[in-house]
Amino acid sequence: MAVARRRIDVDEGRAALAAWQSAVGPAVEDATPPSRSLIATAVRYSLEEVTARAPGNSVEVRVPPYGVTQCVEGPRHTRGTPPNVIECDAATWLELVTGQLSWADAVDVGRVAASGLRADLSELLPL
Repeated sequence: MAVARRRIDVDEGRAALAAWQSAVGPAVEDATPPSRSLIATAVRYSLEEVTARAPGNSVEVRVPPYGVTQCVEGPRHTRGTPPNVIECDAATWLELVTGQLSWADAVDVGRVAASGLRADLSELLPL
């Protein structure tokens, strides 16, 4: 199996995740929300990290508008909508990645749309 190609430097990605956590952490009166660029880097890095930890093409993870990846070993999908799709917004994804939100809770309250038998990342998250 081929190694996933990284577009986001690992150190830059980790720094973006840490900065995102600091920005959304405990309420601070003068806290500024994370920039779109910071969110994009954190999301893209974490999608690459999931793919590196679970290479494959059987599950598609979508975090619009920031990125998409295919991961998890299994049958390869080549045309149309994949049978195993996970989709959520960036805030939900980053909460899952950093352990601020559990997979089960996110699915239960509808913050994650997951369809297909393999569309469960609970064993991979948090990173």
